[in-house]
Amino acid sequence: MSKLPVVSGQKVVKAFSKIGYEFDHQTGSHIILRHKNPPHRRLTIPKHKEVAKGTLRALIKEAGLTVDEFIKLL
Repeated sequence: MSKLPVVSGQKVVKAFSKIGYEFDHQTGSHIILRHKNPPHRRLTIPKHKEVAKGTLRALIKEAGLTVDEFIKLL
């Protein structure tokens, strides 16, 4: 298993947009992405300078990716 990179919330948004997630809306400092194809899954990404490792791992798992696949998207 690869080591998780240290990334900002904005980089996470860009990576997930490459696999079909689009900006839905923003509430405070959290960006909500929605997948454009059914089922329209949602991801809530904190817009911080550094996303916590546990949060990042949960987002990657929720999107159905592995850590290696996510790193390739960056």
